[in-house]
Amino acid sequence: MGDANIFSATPSVLTDELFEVLAEGRAFTLERIVSRGHATPAGQWYDQSRDEWVILLKGGAGLLLAGEDEVRVLTPGDYIHLPAHLKHRVEWTDAETIWLALHFDPEAT
Repeated sequence: MGDANIFSATPSVLTDELFEVLAEGRAFTLERIVSRGHATPAGQWYDQSRDEWVILLKGGAGLLLAGEDEVRVLTPGDYIHLPAHLKHRVEWTDAETIWLALHFDPEAT
């Protein structure tokens, strides 16, 4: 078991968001996401096959859920549960935004 810090080793420049798997098992994946002003490309939506619980640890972000007119502004400590196939997109992120995302199948035993 290795020790680490969720805020360490963040590249200062990123072309694309950085997704790092921190732990995974049969029914879950835990990842750190580092965003530096990234957003979901215009016209695209995330439509994931598993539930996602995500918490914003550092920075800020705007999240838009399908069927909603208002962007949800997330600040450090804010979290949200996104059921499988709930279409969503990241409208914007701050210059250094760090997320922790848990992807899971709620029916797995």
